[in-house]
Amino acid sequence: MSVDKLRVIPLGGLGEIGKNMMALEYGDDILLIDAGLMFPEEEMLGIDLVIPDTSYLLDKKDRICGLVITHGHEDHIGALPYILPSFSVPVYSTPLTHGLISVKLKEHRLLAQSQLNVVQIGDTIHLGVFSVEFLPVNHSIPDATALAIRTPVGVVIHSGDFKLDHTPVDGRPTSFARLAQLGAEGVLLLLSDSTYAEMAGYTPSEKVVGDFLERIMSEAPGRVIVATFASLISRVQQVIDAAVKYNRKVMVTGRSMIANVEIARDLGYLKIPQGTLVGLKDLESLRPDRVTIVATGTQGEPTSSLVRMANGDHPQIQIVPKDTVILSATPIPGNEALVNRTIDNLFRLGASVYYSKISDVHVHGHGSQEELKMMISLTRPRYFVPIHGEFRHLTLHAHLAHDVGVPPERTFVMEDGDVLELDFETGRIVDKIPYSNVYVDGLGVGDIGQVVLRDRQALSRDGIVVIIVTADKRTGKIVGRPDLISRGFVDARESDALIEKAKDVIVEALSGSGEGLGEAGFVSSQIKDIAGRFLHKQTHRRPMILPVVVMV
Repeated sequence: MSVDKLRVIPLGGLGEIGKNMMALEYGDDILLIDAGLMFPEEEMLGIDLVIPDTSYLLDKKDRICGLVITHGHEDHIGALPYILPSFSVPVYSTPLTHGLISVKLKEHRLLAQSQLNVVQIGDTIHLGVFSVEFLPVNHSIPDATALAIRTPVGVVIHSGDFKLDHTPVDGRPTSFARLAQLGAEGVLLLLSDSTYAEMAGYTPSEKVVGDFLERIMSEAPGRVIVATFASLISRVQQVIDAAVKYNRKVMVTGRSMIANVEIARDLGYLKIPQGTLVGLKDLESLRPDRVTIVATGTQGEPTSSLVRMANGDHPQIQIVPKDTVILSATPIPGNEALVNRTIDNLFRLGASVYYSKISDVHVHGHGSQEELKMMISLTRPRYFVPIHGEFRHLTLHAHLAHDVGVPPERTFVMEDGDVLELDFETGRIVDKIPYSNVYVDGLGVGDIGQVVLRDRQALSRDGIVVIIVTADKRTGKIVGRPDLISRGFVDARESDALIEKAKDVIVEALSGSGEGLGEAGFVSSQIKDIAGRFLHKQTHRRPMILPVVVMV
């Protein structure tokens, strides 16, 4: 590695939505940015979460000078409980983000041994050869930041997740002036959020949702139940503001929602007038049109508060006619079916339901094309790398950069594991480190690989057939007929004749030579091959076949 070049290595978030993590490397120092999770895709059967692959860093632990966090959403902090045990690294974040991280690490019993540090927006910290300035940007959570990182070869700006909102809920707009000032001084590299690079124009202000909530609160004949992400603190503030305006009390339900509201209120990021929040017992004494409930469940999560209400199995809250339910979020790709089922069930129970396809219940926290172009124009980077998005988002964002003056040869569309080396004179992708998804399944982290997922997919498609063969260990000859047990393969009513015929085929094949069967491993392979060919010929299906050879 050339000592006078900066290395930029994405460890997550490029070519996908989620698990955002970036490494900047210069000389002996490595700076990490974010450590997020991604929810599993449909084919990742049984997987709970997906986190960045940090294997590149394992033999470089002593070179990591710090981990800085841009904001408190799960796709930026969710992997911390799984990554920090392997890396004794100081973590730096703004107060609300610090509070959300603390809650998460406390749940995993990691808080005591973690090195968490609070910084204020506008602060600059020094980590090895890097200095990091935290700049305010608008997003759907307070305390979101961009990062201005000074390196020995120039300034790198990491946008974090951002949009340009002139009327933000917390009253703190994106710092156009500071971004422009840095652009005038000279920016070596801009790493910029690409999530909504497909969307033309500007992302609407959060004020749109606030106006909608106020209208619903003023007109609703009964309770108003608002479901949103537990980390969407700005939206919770809008719900509280609208409820207070129309003399409604607010109840918060859902473990993660309650925890986040508590920490945000304690830190002053939620302004809740005295007497506004009520408990479950207080609801019984209030008229329905004086009640607002804030809940989790916008993604159809089976154990979330809203889904349990929709299914009629919430222990305290039942949906009744005249209830108004607002799903203030859009479905994450892959969750559409779960969300639609929840909406259907709410309608069946007689509620009025508002969701993103029919109402202004949600605006995104990411900039659309005109805002992305403005970020590039303000910072005037020499090099540009689109981050945070699937490959089409990254490519479209690169085209926007070309439109506003960044030459194609200084624009790099990267994916996880690519290594970009650059200084003021040159920049090029020089390498690709070994990289793969790391799966969290129950208590296991990284112990589930592609082979296990492939087996799970096979089981989900064509089921399983267990074949038990008994052989005499002295003569090696088969004893009796095999036992076949099938699950998820064929209907029980259809299987009897097929299984009996399969037994005949196996017995005939194994007894044909008149000699012993040989080693159990060899026999298992034979059984798998014989049964597999026969069952596919009969059914055109390929169940997973598990032979068991018992020597007696």
